[in-house]
Amino acid sequence: MKQSTLFENKSPAASADGERLTLFALGEFQARGKDLVNRELPLDRLRGALRRAAEVLGFEEPGDDAAVASFAALGARVRRVPAFVAKHPFRVTVAQELADRALKFYEDNSPQKKSDAESDVAGDD
Repeated sequence: MKQSTLFENKSPAASADGERLTLFALGEFQARGKDLVNRELPLDRLRGALRRAAEVLGFEEPGDDAAVASFAALGARVRRVPAFVAKHPFRVTVAQELADRALKFYEDNSPQKKSDAESDVAGDD
């Protein structure tokens, strides 16, 4: 019997987790100094951010179809290219509003921010 994964399950909780992972990944991509807004990026360029987000948030890394579904659900424009063009045959374009939302989500949920806040509280003693 095949066990369902985070992105195969269509429950509202799974959709929310997929949204969190995708927002975190897009925010982390920008936090690394990469330009995201209104650029048609190959999915290959975003796979690393998705992998890192999955590790930090404790989710399973999404496959290509689940990843592009999450990007599209958040409002990113996704375009399929022929399979012979790239290993991950999709291009993703993110509008300014989504990029801003993702960066804020990343900053609010970044492990670095949490560890900074914990050290501030410990330093107040």
